[in-house]
Amino acid sequence: MVSVTGRKHVPDLKGLQRTCDTNYMALMKLLPGEAAVGESLSVGISERVLFVLRVLETAPYTWHVSIEQCTPGLPVFMRMKVRVRLYHDVRMAEVCASQQISTLQPSYDYPNKNMHHRNEKEQVNFFLAEWLRCCLQHGFSTVKQL
Repeated sequence: MVSVTGRKHVPDLKGLQRTCDTNYMALMKLLPGEAAVGESLSVGISERVLFVLRVLETAPYTWHVSIEQCTPGLPVFMRMKVRVRLYHDVRMAEVCASQQISTLQPSYDYPNKNMHHRNEKEQVNFFLAEWLRCCLQHGFSTVKQL
């Protein structure tokens, strides 16, 4: 049972920053140093689990990258799909959009009509960190696609 106290969620900024730092370092290990818009890379975790990283935008200090799960037989609504903004000047990567959430807010009132968690942004960035760790430890192939 969840009790609602009426207090607004206060994000753990130091924890979120640590996670974003870790995500940046992991993504830069997977992505090429000089990425071009439209360039993509596939990372296989197993025979049936494949993720595609695609560069959406590049600018001198930022990139936007999408990461999408492409597992055959898995319904589309269950496939992981996030959009990540990489900040090269501060070496951080944060999730900007996830699944059906087009823009993640720092915190949400709870309960809310879309049933987002109070700390949805923190959770999604932490999930990305776990996923990247899995790719770097267990990914058996990376295939650059044009």
